[in-house]
Amino acid sequence: MRILHVIPAVGPLRGGPSQAVLEIVKALREFDIETEIVTTNDNGPELLNVPLCQRTEYQQVPIWFFPRFSPPIKPLWEFAFSSQLTTWLWQHITDYDLVHIHAIFSYSCTVAMAICRLKNVPYIVRPNGLLCQWSLEQSRLKKQLYLALIEKANLKNSKALEFTSSQEQKEVDLLSLNSHQFILPYGLETPAPLPDARQSLRKLLEIPQEQPIILFMSRLHYKKGLEYLIPALAKLSKQPFTFILAGNGTPTYETEIKELLHTSGIDNRTYYPGFVEGETKQLLLQGSDIFALTSHSESFGLAVLEAIYAGLDIITTPGVPLAPVVKQYQLGYVPELDINQIVTALQQSLDALQNTEQNLQRRQRAHQLITEQYTWNKISENLIQIYKAILNKQSLSALY
Repeated sequence: MRILHVIPAVGPLRGGPSQAVLEIVKALREFDIETEIVTTNDNGPELLNVPLCQRTEYQQVPIWFFPRFSPPIKPLWEFAFSSQLTTWLWQHITDYDLVHIHAIFSYSCTVAMAICRLKNVPYIVRPNGLLCQWSLEQSRLKKQLYLALIEKANLKNSKALEFTSSQEQKEVDLLSLNSHQFILPYGLETPAPLPDARQSLRKLLEIPQEQPIILFMSRLHYKKGLEYLIPALAKLSKQPFTFILAGNGTPTYETEIKELLHTSGIDNRTYYPGFVEGETKQLLLQGSDIFALTSHSESFGLAVLEAIYAGLDIITTPGVPLAPVVKQYQLGYVPELDINQIVTALQQSLDALQNTEQNLQRRQRAHQLITEQYTWNKISENLIQIYKAILNKQSLSALY
């Protein structure tokens, strides 16, 4: 069984879905599935420094990188057009038994689906939340036209649509695509614990050892709801805490957020490390107390899963698909996307930090949840069964 994964980008600045596909392919290869990725050298406003137009190893995964068309006009380079990628797909797509598409509304994925249709190669599509209501409302007219003229036919001709949560599936059902569907969440590569992470982080920030740390760690984007979270934090002016804002975005949006921190009066208690990865990322996760992601919408919320495993108290909003999990397993609080409700959740979480037994029980529930449901090995085993069912023309409903 040969599987090709197509995604516009795997660069770290592109966030959770781009990192997830690397873990998916890595785990599939451990099960002796012959699989690789084709993508561009896109990395947001930057380009990855990688070999082009040849098979290369990137983060232990075989990838074909092709050059992204990069004019000085953002909507054009965001579309990730690549003529070389198109040529390669046309010449090689029939070498694979099945193609797994990760994203829509992007040139790489659109052209891959079109070529699959022309050459009768089966494919499945993971929309990454781009068909959810909030996402479709952004640049609404452009997306509606794109969907009606091009993407809806591509989606309807797929063998299946893959969703990361029931919430995403319910929203997409409103589009009446009449496609086979399945739900498969992201997994987590569980990191090794860092010794004395709590003490080390407070030493780095030069704050008292007992001071609570509230962490936001995600791509900086309008959908992340920082215009609610930052004013909510400002209302806790009498409460000692340090806020870590980890992530990056466009220069314009980063400037807006820095101005919001200043006007809200919490810039002097905010640590702004930018994009983090590796040991620095784990230090922030394992050394903090509370994780806050108050998004309008998410395809999944991989950062929430990482924070759950790290044992943090979670504050997230209903637009994050893991919100029901947070509620069900009592891993934190799920306020509405409202400043006052977020303030209440933050205060409850800060108060709960004093309850050592309660915090220990929450961490135990979190670890059990991750190890039983969200490891990449478990996710990949399920995905292999789906691949086999599609290639053998069996019903997916028998798997669920």
